[in-house]
Amino acid sequence: MESFARRTLPFACFALAIIAATIWWQVYRLERPHALVVSFLNVGQGDAIFIESPTGRQVLIDGGPDASVLRELGGSMAWYDRHIDVVMATHPDADHIAGLVDVLQRYSVDYIFTNGATKNTGPAESLLLSVAHEGARELVARRGEVLDLGAGVRLTVLYPDRDVSQFKDTNDGSMVARLTYGDTAFLLTGDATQPVEDYLVYLDHEGLKSDVLKPGHHGSKTSSAPDFIGFVDPAYAVLSRGCTNRYGHPHAITLQTLVRFKVTTFDTCKDGRVVFESDGKTVVRK
Repeated sequence: MESFARRTLPFACFALAIIAATIWWQVYRLERPHALVVSFLNVGQGDAIFIESPTGRQVLIDGGPDASVLRELGGSMAWYDRHIDVVMATHPDADHIAGLVDVLQRYSVDYIFTNGATKNTGPAESLLLSVAHEGARELVARRGEVLDLGAGVRLTVLYPDRDVSQFKDTNDGSMVARLTYGDTAFLLTGDATQPVEDYLVYLDHEGLKSDVLKPGHHGSKTSSAPDFIGFVDPAYAVLSRGCTNRYGHPHAITLQTLVRFKVTTFDTCKDGRVVFESDGKTVVRK
């Protein structure tokens, strides 16, 4: 038995060394500097967008309708990472914030931005309780606020620019943000409606131009007006929606508009998680 142990010990040590080297290579690979990565997560009928800057700073915009966001984050973040710098809730509809309750229970979060609207739903109330328990600092986002994510990556709030707490339609108060890195940009619209799109065009139509657009409200006909799409002039669009949703998203009118403007369109229902990478000069799908 002793002789057998002496013979097998070198092999066991070698195997352990290989395992350790593999683990540390994965850590090095995930920690080393990389491009801006924007992942449109496959959370069914809802929205969830994960952003990681070249410096490693992370932002999660919305969390989808349930805990499926945790599975998607597990495929987008390092396995040992349990921290997200910023969480943004575009508006208090369940298909955007319900999953954030699970996120706040799993991950430590420094800041959570909301649009300031309140809604008496279970998910909204649970989110407030989770924020209080987590200890994250809660802030109300307003037009002009800029999050510096390092390496020249900036996330700028375009809307709302006012108190939206009394709006009857929560989508009319949905947060809109533009992510920029060098010459590239992503326009992230939540569930913003056509009146909001028209208002943004009125405020600064030149400031909407983006390589990638997340069409508002999962491709509903209440968003993505032709004028708005024309000013954004995206090369790519990502529809975030569930395959069997009862709302008929995306609407044929929206799809026709995207085709009209020759926008290459992806769909989380058909394509799963959609990931883009930017080096500050070009945007490519990973």
